[in-house]
Parts: sequence; structure tokens; C-alpha cells
Amino acid sequence: MKAIIKKCLKWSGIVLCALLALVLIFHLIPRQPRMEENIFITGRGNRPTLVAHAGGNLEFPGNTMEAIWNTYTIDPHAMFELDVNITRCGELILSHCRTLDRRTNARGQISDWTYAELLEQVSFGYFHPLSGNTPRPLDMPLRPFQNYAGQEVTPLDVRYPPGVEARHPYRFLPTRLEDVVTTFPNNTISVEIKQYGDLGRTAIDSVIEMMVRLDAQYNTFGRMVLASFHTENYEYFLEMQEAHPQIMFSPNSSALLPVYVTHWFGLDFVFRHPFTIIQIPTHESGLPLHRRHFINAMQRHNVAVHYWTINDEDMMRTLIARGANGITTGRPTLFKQIADEIFGPGYSPDLLAG
Repeated sequence: MKAIIKKCLKWSGIVLCALLALVLIFHLIPRQPRMEENIFITGRGNRPTLVAHAGGNLEFPGNTMEAIWNTYTIDPHAMFELDVNITRCGELILSHCRTLDRRTNARGQISDWTYAELLEQVSFGYFHPLSGNTPRPLDMPLRPFQNYAGQEVTPLDVRYPPGVEARHPYRFLPTRLEDVVTTFPNNTISVEIKQYGDLGRTAIDSVIEMMVRLDAQYNTFGRMVLASFHTENYEYFLEMQEAHPQIMFSPNSSALLPVYVTHWFGLDFVFRHPFTIIQIPTHESGLPLHRRHFINAMQRHNVAVHYWTINDEDMMRTLIARGANGITTGRPTLFKQIADEIFGPGYSPDLLAG
């Protein structure tokens, strides 16, 4: 019996030494960041980035040029978080839903419409209390968009910079991704691909083709991040990164699971990542993801941490205090008020006038 115990202790010691050696090796292997200086990381105590959810969808209709202009006049350094679908003619337009039923006066799959048809017939200034991409019943009346204060707004209510005019007096026209990229050449942009399957891959190919075409003039690879909730789209991002190593993207929930696990078990030294930013909620499956030590750990790995979707003042203050790099909100005006109070007056919209 003593011999067996002695042998077990011997092998236990060997296993322990091997594990320690493995840990040491992982510590000694240099981690290669996706970029030497991550433009999405703000330093400790600095003002986090205002990330406008769908362009700022609680102040003006989401994923419209009008919402984006509204956010830009609040903070011209804001990041725009946008949703993209591809049309029948191959144009990339902004839309949270794959159908028109929930947020427009029309019906049907976006992929069944051309951009010209959308431009002529559809207004994105509506909101129907439907779930996801549920078809809108024929007897459901149109409900004009109302902002967070319950006010109906039109494109004329946007405070545009000098030289910019409303595209239409009352219709919120469809918005192309390329128009946002070229109109706001200095803003970072997060592009979430909403379609999946073959259509999703086609949309991703089209986004990357646009980025390649515009990169020399508009630095698209240096300021655009791709994202998707669909695992197959994320896996396609990984494939495309082999051909275009400069592509930046945010992982989906399943890809983030190993990140959470290694952090919770204190195994950050094994962390290897193909991304530069993570866009996450404050809680996932009941687990808190907004603790300071998690944010610090990600930043040590040169990964920026953005939280969505934060429209609550108390949570904004909490995330700012804990060092979040970006706060995604549908209320850019509220974020600016809080950030100005904490960090002092930042950008003033009056500067746009000259």
C-alpha cells in the first residue's frame, strides 16, 4: 500500500511540474496584438466613446442618415453602430430587421426589393411592436416613430451642420452603408450583418469588397468593425481574415464563451484572440460581465470593451467609472450630458457653426 501511495505521489508531482512548465511556457510566449495601438481603447480615466446604437435610435429612427447626423452634431467623434442588409440589386442598406414589416410603411424581405424601389416607395420612419421579423398583419395600422420622450419627429427636426439639408421633409429614406462611410470619413463604424446563410455570406463579401475599394481614400480597414450574432457569419469573418488580415471584427456570444471561461478561472495567460474589440451586454446568462477586473483584463490583451445597449443613466455612470472603452446607447444626448458632467465639457455642437 505504501508503495502505491508513493508511486501516486511521484506521478502527481510529475503532472504538477508539467502543468507548471506549461503555464511558464504560455507566459513566455509573446502575445501578438491585432494592432500595435488599438484605436478603440481609451486610457484609464478617459472619456469613453459614445457608440450610437443604430445611429441613435431613441432620438430618431434607427439606421437612418437622420439619426446619424443627429448623433454627429452631438459628438462628431462618435462611433456609429449600424445594422446592414443586402437588397436584391446588391446594395447594402441599413436596417435592423431583415424585413420591412416592423420599421417601415412597407412589407416583405429587404432582399426582395431593389434600392431604387425602396428609395421611391418606403419610409423608415415607423415602428411596429412586432417581434423580430414577424410579418405585420394587414389590419395593423401604421405607427409613426416616436422618440424616447414620446414625440413624433421628422427629418426637419434634426440639427444639421451648415451646408447639410434634410433629404426629405417628412420621409426617412433608406440609407446605404457606403453613403455613411463616405459622408463621415473620420468616424469609426460597427457594421452588424443581419442576414445569414448564403445571403449573409453575400452581404459580408459585399461589405469587404466596399472596404477594399474605398480603403485608400477612406481608411475603411482602419476604422470599421464587422459583427454578427450568427455563428456562421463569425466563422466566415475568420475565413475572410486569412485573405484580408487587416479586417477587424467583434466575436459573437459563442466565440466569447472561451474568453469568459479563461478569465473566470484565472487562465488569462492562455488567451489568444483574432479580434480587437468585444461588444457585449452587462450580463450574459445571469453572469455579470461589467466588472472592473474583466475590463482591465481585456485591455491588457489589447482588446477594447464596448457595452450594449445602455439607455439607463445609472448604468452609464457605473460603466464609465469602471473604465469601459465604449458605451452603446440609443440616447446620445443623455450620454453627452453625463460624460460632460464627469469629464468636463467636451465637444460643443456650436462649434459646427464655425
